[in-house]
Amino acid sequence: MKDSRKDSKGRVLKDSESQRKDGSYEYKGADGRRHSVYAGTLKELREKRKQAEKNVEDGILFVNQNILLNDVFDIYFSGKTELKESTRSNYKYMYDKFVRMKFGMRKISLIKYSDIREFYNYLINDLSFKPNSLGIIHSLLHPTFTLAVRDGYIRCNPSDGLKGDIKKSHCWEKPQRHALTEAEQAAFVQFVSTSPIYSHWMPLFTFLLRTGCRIGETIGLRWNDCDFENNEIFINHNVIYRFRDYDGWRFRLTTPKTNAGNRVVPMLSEVREALLQERENQKRFKLKSPTIDGYSNFVFLNREQNLHNPMTINRAMKRIIRDHNRDEVKLAEKEKREPLLIRDFSVHNLRHTFCTRFCENETNLKVIQEIMGHSDISTTMNIYAEATA
Repeated sequence: MKDSRKDSKGRVLKDSESQRKDGSYEYKGADGRRHSVYAGTLKELREKRKQAEKNVEDGILFVNQNILLNDVFDIYFSGKTELKESTRSNYKYMYDKFVRMKFGMRKISLIKYSDIREFYNYLINDLSFKPNSLGIIHSLLHPTFTLAVRDGYIRCNPSDGLKGDIKKSHCWEKPQRHALTEAEQAAFVQFVSTSPIYSHWMPLFTFLLRTGCRIGETIGLRWNDCDFENNEIFINHNVIYRFRDYDGWRFRLTTPKTNAGNRVVPMLSEVREALLQERENQKRFKLKSPTIDGYSNFVFLNREQNLHNPMTINRAMKRIIRDHNRDEVKLAEKEKREPLLIRDFSVHNLRHTFCTRFCENETNLKVIQEIMGHSDISTTMNIYAEATA
């Protein structure tokens, strides 16, 4: 009668090892529970057994080896109670759209550094991810793996050092937001204000350039927030454009980015004129304000009687820069001079431009910080140093 502690080749099997009817091998109970690893050969089983026993010594339970990346992410994300609703919604959208259905279905214990690198390269090369978008994905995955280490699912974080590696291999540097030079600013304002195509944007651009408000604060501005008697503007909320599972892409109203975002901004004469012009436009075109999360009476409306989408504003600015530079090249050639071209920029550069002009004429950093709504004065100091260099 064959010894039950030997395999079909007569080799002695150790405790918790057995050979199955199909000839494969099984090892049970690396952590005292009824869980198994399987292998086609005894040598392979012994290697897996050695790794399983090492995991137990390191506090990595055998039962955790089937946990998916999605499982750990959901645990991690449910604990991020400090996130604002808008940020939570954006993060969840990014994870669900780009990670959950494919990469997130992998067992977290089997994910290696090279696997994550391959996934990031796929996002960059196949989905045309830019640094900011990849940064969001990494800011979700890295702490998820950190939690997995702390909870005993894996031994080490396989995403450590990967962000820097990706930035280096793709020659990515964090883009520095630049302020428009005084000449660029003047050219931009002159072109928009005299253009039959783009002049309707001028009140919005004037407000951005002369208040330094964030785009969400600007598109969320209500007439109730404008005190024309004392020439003050009250910034106390923010409008964002976000995706939410149950109702898709919508404008949402939220609190300012930071507590410092609650502030009073001076209504300069140019801003006052721009606001009054915008109010006249609303009356002339009989525009009615939408209601968003209980708020209405918004200042800046498009012809469809809705708020301006930040992406639409940025696309309009790209067309403005394109058309200005095209016309300027022709005019400079005719006048036999160098053209004054406007560098490519986005709507946030207008805030940076305002802060730069402000820093050039104001030495009190505390005043600048309060007007800009910077929560960290180091942000103000960096811009001041750049503006006064």
